[in-house]
Amino acid sequence: MPPLAAHEVRVRTAAVALNYRDIAMISGKSIDRPGRAYIPFSDACGIVEAVGDGVTRWRPGDRVCSLFFPEWIAGALSPESRRPLGAARDGVGQTMFTAAEQALVAAPSHLSAAEAATLPCAALTAWNAVMHSGAAKPGSVVLVQGTGGVSLFALQFAKMAGAAVLATSSSDAKLQQMRALGADGGINYRDDPQWSAPALSMTDGRGVDLVVEVGGAGTFTESLKAIRLGGAISVVGMLSGAVEPIDVRHIYGRNARIRGVTVGSREMFEAMNRALVQHEIHPVVGRVLPWEEAGAAMEALQRGDVVGKIVLDFGLA
Repeated sequence: MPPLAAHEVRVRTAAVALNYRDIAMISGKSIDRPGRAYIPFSDACGIVEAVGDGVTRWRPGDRVCSLFFPEWIAGALSPESRRPLGAARDGVGQTMFTAAEQALVAAPSHLSAAEAATLPCAALTAWNAVMHSGAAKPGSVVLVQGTGGVSLFALQFAKMAGAAVLATSSSDAKLQQMRALGADGGINYRDDPQWSAPALSMTDGRGVDLVVEVGGAGTFTESLKAIRLGGAISVVGMLSGAVEPIDVRHIYGRNARIRGVTVGSREMFEAMNRALVQHEIHPVVGRVLPWEEAGAAMEALQRGDVVGKIVLDFGLA
């Protein structure tokens, strides 16, 4: 290992969580994919092993999480701080990684390493989409698409805020699992391809206050039809594709507020962690595999047959 600079921290990896973004990187769909070989993955929990001479935030033995955008500390995302892990810079898919002291966040004490590893991307994206925007509050209705990591966290955060939650999925069994986690209603979009109609019916014709849009272009029109007048769409993914014709009349006709969400800052991460601790929220972990089985884990993620996050265990129980 190279010597640490004054403000660097060396972390021994305990667990790494996977995201659909990792598939998008490998397949070339992500705009962040570098034109070189790179170390993948952005989400880790680990133990501080050593610190540089100038480090004041951390001590050896501290349990920390990686920060998706290491330079995004607070405020708005800037071009200078838009250099994510596992893309513009090497990621955390390694037994030890080095980070600037400012680019780490304390792992919530009530979470296991596998649970804490799920926070840097999916959880923080959901927090930004649902809570930081202020859309979720008592009496509001939030619609989440599918049962992926962002949608599961969005469900948990929206319920924490007192909102009602509708969920969509192609599987009745998965919808039942979402109801068990607190969803107030479910829509099978395979049975109802125009799922905005049942979403409107479930809200007495008013429409939902917020859609957490993970589908992308293929679901965006239905999201526009499902929101209330002045409702919001937080666009966080592209599972159904990136390019599709859109009738812009739905945008101004609904007075829609459309917001792209790209994970979040360290300030948001720390606020989210305080809420996780106060409300004793645990992430939904669907499967934990040894890190040597990363290939099998990626295949499971692509199949989409696991409800909850898929995590790689690096053996630091």
